[in-house]
Amino acid sequence: MPATLCSEHGWERTPIKPVFFAPTDIQPGGLTEELQERLRTSRNLIVICSPNSAQSEWVGKEIVFFHSLGRSKQIHFFIVDGTPHSSNPDTECFNPIVDSLGLPEILGANIHEKIYRWPWMNKERAYVQLISKLLGVEFDAIWQRHKRLLIQKAIAWAIGVIAVLAAIIGVWWNSQPVDVEVRINEASVHNDDLPALKDAIVMITLDNEKKADTIHSIDGFTTFKNIPHRHIGKSVRITIQSYDTHGVQSFLPLDTTLTLTKAISLDICRDEKAYGQVHLQFWNQRTEEYIKGIEVSVDDQQAVSDENGFAVFFIPLERQKTIYPVKSSVAIQDSIIQPWTEGCSIPTLIIKE
Repeated sequence: MPATLCSEHGWERTPIKPVFFAPTDIQPGGLTEELQERLRTSRNLIVICSPNSAQSEWVGKEIVFFHSLGRSKQIHFFIVDGTPHSSNPDTECFNPIVDSLGLPEILGANIHEKIYRWPWMNKERAYVQLISKLLGVEFDAIWQRHKRLLIQKAIAWAIGVIAVLAAIIGVWWNSQPVDVEVRINEASVHNDDLPALKDAIVMITLDNEKKADTIHSIDGFTTFKNIPHRHIGKSVRITIQSYDTHGVQSFLPLDTTLTLTKAISLDICRDEKAYGQVHLQFWNQRTEEYIKGIEVSVDDQQAVSDENGFAVFFIPLERQKTIYPVKSSVAIQDSIIQPWTEGCSIPTLIIKE
């Protein structure tokens, strides 16, 4: 109950009690002593009105007994079904004993009265009508506050439902697999004299799961399908190992951690050492000696062989080739040389006699 109303009437702010519900298993032969005693001690009698109660002999007897106690004004009617004063036994909601007792004009609180567009509001309004009659206060003294509480409760329920639906949609959305597209681009200086990319093996590590696919050309892409949506926006590890058409790992391997999105673009660079190192050694086949002091040029770079016959060159990326012509101060049997890679033997240039 509203605190101001309780203070005004000197009521305790507690639920209305006790409330007695008449048993449904009253035996024939009149009202039981227990029920009569309950009616004597009751301040109010609430009659739930419907076609069923209108046709009930025992409801009629309870109304008669309470009326005989001189409490006709404390008989309240609460309509849950049927039509008041319809004169049709199938729809009439008032017990015929009401007319025979000559009770004053009965309106009753009707849960189906169409005041609001929402049925639950009409039901609550009828409930408050009944309560206000029991307490003997103005209807609006309770209804306006109760209506505000109902609206607040409805809003809270709506927010709760929206929050639950949002959570369900969020869970559903996060459980939906997505496709992730990975593209690669060459970030280094492009050189048409070097072999094109043939295979770039891309691997994505998701938790403890690894997914791998191959991109077959520079500026190409691959699509990883059915990636769990929960990984989007989280950090993942991506590695790339790439090989050219000669089978050489001519691009630097990539190992990076980034935030996973549906479209990823990664830059890879040529390994300058793959085709840029030229090592050679001069050998005199007749004397079986390595020759020092020989002037040699590769791609216009000049060097002189050391005491072990070695000459070393490093060619800039933009000028690299898969084979290099060699010019020297002495005649050599083979003037074409391939780049040197780690783990391979150094090419030997044999001097012509």
